[in-house]
Amino acid sequence: MRAKIIGTGSYLPERVMTNQDWEKIVETSDEWITSRTGIKERHFAAEGQATSDLIVEASKAAIAEAGIDKDELDLIIVATISGDNAYPSTGNWVQSKLGIKPIPAFDLSAGCSGFLYGLIVADSFIKAGVAKKVLVAGAEVMSRVINWEDRNTCVLFGDGAGAAVLEATEEDTGILSHFWEADGNLGELLIQPAGGSAMPASEETVANKKHTVHMRGNEVFKHAVRMMQESAMKAMERAGLTSDDIDLFIPHQANIRIIESTIKRANIPQEKTFINIDKIANVSAGTIPIALDQARKQGRIKPGDNVLLAAFGAGFTWAGMAIRF
Repeated sequence: MRAKIIGTGSYLPERVMTNQDWEKIVETSDEWITSRTGIKERHFAAEGQATSDLIVEASKAAIAEAGIDKDELDLIIVATISGDNAYPSTGNWVQSKLGIKPIPAFDLSAGCSGFLYGLIVADSFIKAGVAKKVLVAGAEVMSRVINWEDRNTCVLFGDGAGAAVLEATEEDTGILSHFWEADGNLGELLIQPAGGSAMPASEETVANKKHTVHMRGNEVFKHAVRMMQESAMKAMERAGLTSDDIDLFIPHQANIRIIESTIKRANIPQEKTFINIDKIANVSAGTIPIALDQARKQGRIKPGDNVLLAAFGAGFTWAGMAIRF
């Protein structure tokens, strides 16, 4: 038995923030941002628009495409690092806002690898018979947790949500393999220092912007390339596939240079790689589900195709997955 994706959906807020817009706020330029990251624009949530609101829109589309009633779902998993509240979970708000009967719902925090971690958990629950139909969402409102004065990080992130509905299948489709790891020794390289029990909120933490993204970019880059390649190669190996068998590779969209280095090392041509970082930037846990939905809607994933996913994120976490559609 395997878990297969029967529906996907995505949602990007209406507000678009371009590189030219950032030029008016911090000392940067369109050329600087584009050449170093590949990003041209990103979407930001409207005032009062929470992470759960974005997920609800993406989830409605995924449920509709799956052709099921929302009350057929028996589990909701939300991957996010920018949830509505510390508690209750954003998954609970999604269940409530979708008007679904009481079912298990929880959040999963694994940074940019969160959606893949969520798929792996859902796959395990389905195989164990604990759940039959699972909604997995990845979403962020990163605009609320960036330092708008730090030109090295503020231009990197965007807001958005993606979702997928999974169910059990005995066909030769679905999740073929996965690989996931984490190393907390690298946690300080990408962190939001304050807001938890280690550094509770105070006037000082707010004044020093400790509730925003702190990243050591060069060190993150070096680890990211290695982890993305390892995740991709391990997932292919465990599925019995080679790079020639991959019809589409969807990497985490953090930086165009990381993507280019990863596909070169993994021997996957760029024409087989889905890239949308120029339009949405880094949406953390929302990146891969948004890209997956867009790729399907654009006809780049057909029945029988082997799709490879790979991500890395704060923690550090990293993961890879091979799926046959």
